[in-house]
Amino acid sequence: MSRIEIPATVEAAPAKSQAMLEAVKKMLGSVPNLFRLVSVSPAALEGYLGLFGALNKGALPAPTRERIALAIAEINGCDYCLSAHTYLGKNLAKLDDAEITANRSGFSNDPKADAAVRFAVKVAKAHGHVSDEDVQAVKGAGYDDAQVIEIVQHVALNVWTNYVNEVAKTDIDFPVITARKAA
Repeated sequence: MSRIEIPATVEAAPAKSQAMLEAVKKMLGSVPNLFRLVSVSPAALEGYLGLFGALNKGALPAPTRERIALAIAEINGCDYCLSAHTYLGKNLAKLDDAEITANRSGFSNDPKADAAVRFAVKVAKAHGHVSDEDVQAVKGAGYDDAQVIEIVQHVALNVWTNYVNEVAKTDIDFPVITARKAA
């Protein structure tokens, strides 16, 4: 059971969050627990949706974004995010089981995406203190400066959702996937 009360419905959320949650419902077809949890702070929900929306318009393709989310969720041992991104990875980004397993292990079976996932893992594990060689490796795989920045932003966004879910112990509303072991 969640340690922070999750509004059961959009109408039960704070008034300032309700329109934002309706937009989530329109976009996703439902309002997952994470969004309703974050809605207890309208400012946090606005910030989350702003960054989430902006990054979805970025240069990284959806499958790469999901790959990064899976790798970061595994590093942080976040079962909620592993469950959500496994579902989204399979159903929206069309990742197969072998790819999801690879992503959870910190790499990709796709050569270009592999560079992005490995770089994201290094950013997360080194708290941003990556080497010149790490940056050159991701750029050498075909990512430009803007995409490198987006990879870092995806790491930050996923770390934030992992932490929020772990602090709250958010009830999982996707088919449950359990982290192997937090790093």
